[in-house]
Amino acid sequence: MQTHGYRIIPVNPHIKGALGERAYRSLLEVPERIDIVNIFRRPQFVGEVVNQAIQLKVPVIWMQEEVIHEEAAGKARQAGIFVIMDRCILKEHRARFG
Repeated sequence: MQTHGYRIIPVNPHIKGALGERAYRSLLEVPERIDIVNIFRRPQFVGEVVNQAIQLKVPVIWMQEEVIHEEAAGKARQAGIFVIMDRCILKEHRARFG
């Protein structure tokens, strides 16, 4: 996605950086506006990520393939967040833009 002009800010409490970017321990530590939260975590961790996204008023939450959490998705939708589950953002981008 970076080669298509997207900036990816890693959020992972176990690393210092990735993809040439500094990593943050949580969404709440990211010092700039977030357009999309792309969740690559096991479903049991999704609720916490969604709660942080709601707090930050992030407009879109995207859960990667096999990441499904209906309760968290419903909570996000009630907060006005557009939610996509169980889909790969890169595959979807390629299907639409090549």
